[in-house]
Amino acid sequence: MTEDPTFKHIFGKDWDNLPPVMHQHYANRPFSNDLNLCHGRMTIKSAFFLRLLSPLFKVFGGIPTKNANDVPVTVRFESNERDATFHFVRTFNFPSEKPYVFHSYMVGLMGNNVVEIMKYRLCWRSKFSWESDKVILAHNGFSLNLFGKFIPLPITWVIGHIHAEEEAISDTRFKMFVEINHWLFGKIYEYSGEFEMENTRA
Repeated sequence: MTEDPTFKHIFGKDWDNLPPVMHQHYANRPFSNDLNLCHGRMTIKSAFFLRLLSPLFKVFGGIPTKNANDVPVTVRFESNERDATFHFVRTFNFPSEKPYVFHSYMVGLMGNNVVEIMKYRLCWRSKFSWESDKVILAHNGFSLNLFGKFIPLPITWVIGHIHAEEEAISDTRFKMFVEINHWLFGKIYEYSGEFEMENTRA
């Protein structure tokens, strides 16, 4: 196990420029049992046809596809002793419903390239950067994870172009948003919110 966080090499020279809350957010080390938490509230906006496909998204363990405001959300950032994966376990507590869990994990590739692996091995590839006092996750396509390989999938034209940003608002709080834009339908999905870090590093 290294004492360096998993994302230190991904941000490279910009790691030291990140504000304290981002260091907390990305504090997990590879090959460790590190666990960090954040709690917040989110707004979710989904295109009508995505809401119709909500049962399918549940089967595939994907993003919650509905319209909702001020949803309590807890995110667990988990590592394990077996590998260098960085897990995001997001729990959405919608009123009068069972908690909805969206679990994915990230793997660093060369440089600032990161792949986020979801259920059934569908992957979103992105490039992490620190620009204008924000963490930027820039869309870099989709792939399929098979036998340890990432096979490119030319499906951006189907699913849309994903963009995400995170910005510090205090030493312990940050705001974020994720949006999906489709070449034909425009913005088809967005979720955004503010979170408070609760560090519990093992």
